[in-house]
Amino acid sequence: MPERTYPHGVTCWVDTEQPDLEAASHFYRGLFGWTLTNAMPPGASGSYLIATLDGQDVAAIGPAAADAASWNTYVAVDDADETAAAVTTAGGQVTAGPEDAGPGGRAASCRDPLGTEFRLWQAKRRLGAQLTNAPGCWNFSDLFTPDPQRALRFYAPLFGWVAADLGQESGTMIQVPGYGDHLAATVDPDIYERQASAPPGFADVIGGVVPVRPEAPSRWQVTFTVADRDDSAATAERLGATVVTSADGPWTKTAVLRDPQGAQLTLSQFTPPIRE
Repeated sequence: MPERTYPHGVTCWVDTEQPDLEAASHFYRGLFGWTLTNAMPPGASGSYLIATLDGQDVAAIGPAAADAASWNTYVAVDDADETAAAVTTAGGQVTAGPEDAGPGGRAASCRDPLGTEFRLWQAKRRLGAQLTNAPGCWNFSDLFTPDPQRALRFYAPLFGWVAADLGQESGTMIQVPGYGDHLAATVDPDIYERQASAPPGFADVIGGVVPVRPEAPSRWQVTFTVADRDDSAATAERLGATVVTSADGPWTKTAVLRDPQGAQLTLSQFTPPIRE
């Protein structure tokens, strides 16, 4: 099977920064069944732990620069330096980089004009998440922002994003036109047949936009697929996490967690309606 690649503008990777790597490793191994391998060369200071399932990259755990834990979302770009310059021109901020992350790729840390943190990733050897939408794997990252229109005015020219309303239940989704064709031609040849009942254009969706109150912090919220929301939430609590909220929708059962060091993430169980 070919390796999964990500066109410019598609969210491609997630990692969590944690003050205590050992504790974070214990939690996420127990929750998702990850195998963790340090990607840093021997003798290097620090660690960057690549999480795999069935031998395929799914996410990573790295050290936090401060005492706060968080999840980060990376957007694939053709040229990290060029896009970082465009971030500044568009009113955002580049807070670190662009810089090489070893032979894996080139990265930059950024903030949009509303203060939302995101990352750029120009892939070299490390192409991005190789297994997605399976239990224990990253599903989507959604933009939680107090001003969706302003945020999309910033992101759309950078990444080629299109805001789409694919139905009342879906809300505003983010599309990268042609992404479904890319998947069909590479790692997911059956995507259009499998999504035959989905709204037109759903194969191009890479995430969603969720409005929040003006006083709420803006963020990219990561969602992981689980086989059973209730079982996974109970496991997370046993391992020291807090269940913030849970909800049952027409297509999913979700739970928002705060992990033992404070990073927030969503668990999602796919529960499509039964059709007669």
